[in-house]
Amino acid sequence: MAHFHSTVSERSVYLRYFHMMNLDCRVAHERLRRICFVDHDRETVLVAERHNPQTAQREIVAVGRLSKAPQANVAEFALLISDAFHGHGLGTELLRELIQVARQQNLSGLTADILPENDHMLRICRSLGFRLCYSLEEHVVKAELQLGAGSAVLGG
Repeated sequence: MAHFHSTVSERSVYLRYFHMMNLDCRVAHERLRRICFVDHDRETVLVAERHNPQTAQREIVAVGRLSKAPQANVAEFALLISDAFHGHGLGTELLRELIQVARQQNLSGLTADILPENDHMLRICRSLGFRLCYSLEEHVVKAELQLGAGSAVLGG
């Protein structure tokens, strides 16, 4: 996971976490311990990895996360993709998999807050059927996807 974070630019980190975070902070032991140990009742994490032909090692190239809301039957999703794999469809496929997992968990919907300048994520969400709505108060784009019956209202 520490190596994965070294393959992600500061801009990608900003677009994911909404603030700058240097590499030392991202790979700090306490932070990695917190994000790598998953509460399976509340979270699902999918990791995409590949075999690196130059090092003969497996390496993480993307991470997708679902975090269930405590009071609702919805989950928030987040993705982080290694910069070398941007623009190859990995984010789209990872989000498709997260949508399938959400359906298997009988969730009624998925949500995300996305920075307006994150064109790639907005395009992915739009292509997968998410409804996008700009929030003036929060200066984010709210993405919502309803997943089946009983999911008439996600935000309220």
